[in-house]
Amino acid sequence: MKHRIRFVGMLLLLSLPLLAPIIFAQGTEADYERANRLRSRFQGLAVNIPERANWIGNTGRFWYRKSVKGGNEFVLVDAETLAKRPAFDHEKLAASLSTAAAGRYTAVTLPFATITFLDNERAIEFAAAGSMWKCDLADYACKKGSPAPQGPFGQGGRPPEDDPDEYPREYENDVFDGMVDLSPQQGQRRGFGFQQPGQASQEQNLKTSPDGKWEAIIQNYNVFLRPKGRSEATPLSFDGSEGNYYTLASINWSPDSKRLAAYRVRPGYRRQVHYIESSPADQLQPKHSTRDYVKPGDTVDIAQPMLFEVETKKQVVVENSLFPNPYSLSNPVWRKDGRAFSFEYNQRGHQVYRVIEVEASTGKSRAVISDEPQTFFSYRALQGNQRESGSKYRHDVNDGKEIIWMSERDGWRHLYLYDGATGKVKNQITKGAWVVRAVDKVDEEKRQIWFQASGAYPGKDPYFTHYYRINFDGSGLTAFTEADGNHTVVFSSDMKYYVDSWSRVDLPPISELRRTEDRKLLLELEKGDISALLAAGWRAPEVFTAMGRDGKTEIWGVIHRPTNFDASKKYPVVEAIYAGPQGSFVPKTFSASMQTVAELGFIVVQIDGMGTNNRSKAFHDVAWKNLGDAGFPDRILWHKAVAAKYPYYDISRVGIYGGSAGGQNSTGGLLFHPEFYKAAVSNSGCHDNRMDKMWWNEQWMGWPLDAHYAAASNVDNAHRLQGKLLLVIPEMDTNVDPSSSMQVVNALIKADKKFDLLFVPGGGHGAGGAYGQRLLQDFFVHHLLGVEPPDWNKRERNRMSTADGN
Repeated sequence: MKHRIRFVGMLLLLSLPLLAPIIFAQGTEADYERANRLRSRFQGLAVNIPERANWIGNTGRFWYRKSVKGGNEFVLVDAETLAKRPAFDHEKLAASLSTAAAGRYTAVTLPFATITFLDNERAIEFAAAGSMWKCDLADYACKKGSPAPQGPFGQGGRPPEDDPDEYPREYENDVFDGMVDLSPQQGQRRGFGFQQPGQASQEQNLKTSPDGKWEAIIQNYNVFLRPKGRSEATPLSFDGSEGNYYTLASINWSPDSKRLAAYRVRPGYRRQVHYIESSPADQLQPKHSTRDYVKPGDTVDIAQPMLFEVETKKQVVVENSLFPNPYSLSNPVWRKDGRAFSFEYNQRGHQVYRVIEVEASTGKSRAVISDEPQTFFSYRALQGNQRESGSKYRHDVNDGKEIIWMSERDGWRHLYLYDGATGKVKNQITKGAWVVRAVDKVDEEKRQIWFQASGAYPGKDPYFTHYYRINFDGSGLTAFTEADGNHTVVFSSDMKYYVDSWSRVDLPPISELRRTEDRKLLLELEKGDISALLAAGWRAPEVFTAMGRDGKTEIWGVIHRPTNFDASKKYPVVEAIYAGPQGSFVPKTFSASMQTVAELGFIVVQIDGMGTNNRSKAFHDVAWKNLGDAGFPDRILWHKAVAAKYPYYDISRVGIYGGSAGGQNSTGGLLFHPEFYKAAVSNSGCHDNRMDKMWWNEQWMGWPLDAHYAAASNVDNAHRLQGKLLLVIPEMDTNVDPSSSMQVVNALIKADKKFDLLFVPGGGHGAGGAYGQRLLQDFFVHHLLGVEPPDWNKRERNRMSTADGN
């Protein structure tokens, strides 16, 4: 077989263009230069943009940071007096910190994004220059403290600005689903498999009884009990072994110290993914490493609950007919009165989810709640304002006498009130053709729930988050937000006031202080000003809707145009795709950034098709055993509707790109819909759902594995390739097994298909950086515009020659 793969360094040479060059200038070197200047061109031009409000303890005061010309400033507001002023003297603090930290800071370029008020608001604490600092607000003396903790977003404590030039954000980064730690010793979690018992010190590996008299430990894989502070221990169990061991993390004492519950675990298969780091920074020779990584179909750890009585040393096996095939069990939690303990059971395949209660005196178990959908139970917990959103929420009222539970049984994600004693639904709390997005507070005394929801306002974007309160019995639904935008609300600790900040992709944020009692507007805090941004040529994305495949459901997306857009020209289209069912991904809030890809002469779009989350259960269920669908029938109809409205929208030249699940989606666009998509760039793709992490893929594709996995596989369908494909494979991707992409490469070679490949040595999930972004741009310029990109090698040589004075 003749293989048409031509390596040049890491990159295979680009294929011939799809089309003849377009007669007008798009994809020129000037377009690239303009695209590269977008960030600096627009940086800092949007002012009075507020960040999240932060209430100070139990007071009626809060602070927030906002953008101003040249940087940012901190604002302090008193909700009682409506006084609004700078949170501190920015000039004095900048001068003091510059001296103490040996830096150069100004009033609007302070090196931190968050503060904590201390000493009754007479001082503030923040992280800067690698350390914690405390500054007195009387004399502005700043003292250096301990090293600053490193959070997920570094010392500043804020996430990086969303950049639509990058792949759409995805939320499948954890190999472990966070359900329960079944490790024999604490701190040894490893995916879905867990370490065998180690030799950690006894002091670190014990559970002390509430009355302080007893210590539970693990010895020889069994549960032992000893008087506090003593070394001699008595076994409570004798059935533990290397292959069926008890776990310390699961041990939980009853409140009266008379009993304890624990799990005995039969470990599943320990799969490992192997890595060769070809170009390590610290040595010449490659390095080998492994990562524990359980995949669909693998055998999982099986936990069996056990009950132990301290006085009699009796062991009670909890009968497991209600939880025979666990994917996972949550750790046991005792009722406060010690009458029982409960845990949550997620059945393998995610189609049965139960709350199990075990009676302490007998060990008998019963299902207090059992949710058994025909497709999947989206078991991950709700994530508030995040685009990712599961369908699991539980709140035990009055020590489990009642339970507030989330379910999609009526076709929408809603709250239900259960009788904890009978397991029967007392009443549905929320109801309607809309979805609950998060629960902020349950007030058991007033029997009220404060929550977030989307879609309750007819005619408005069904993804916009709004805030509500409702009584346990479903009465008294009260809306705290009404404005047509996506809202973030922060209540004071006593719920007396709230700050409502809202925006849209085409409207800068507005922040308001309101009184909860009557929702009265007390103070307009900020109103984003983008006049300078607009004057500089910034173009807001357009929100566009079209009917989906069923002819009645609206599909929502956004359209990005270049700053030099000319309606008399024809523009090829590039779609940024991420169709992961765990969330919805089209932006809903304001961002002053731009699509650099669009600036090269494209229209760039993003769409949430069927199969994604935060709409009806039927909308979501399209993904069930059908990840290859990726909402493409809806997406293509959406594209055609845009083209019908705008003659310049050229759907004869459509490209698509994405990373991770979006990598699977973008390649799938070429394989399953070659009549529409002509070119694709796929980064870090999980191209075969049998090769990717278990929890994410079995959640949507089901268990046991069946023919649906092969039907959705980009590997099994690689022979269908007709368009132009660029695969990006990070060498050290610990999220998606790099072999998933390499198997696509292998299948394409066997099918004698022509494609391009970027292999990134040392790269992690989504790697490529500026180099990969430029290749993505070049790829679409070459194949969709029919224009040869600039010769970057020659440009680099010329730049170096000029710098050397030659």
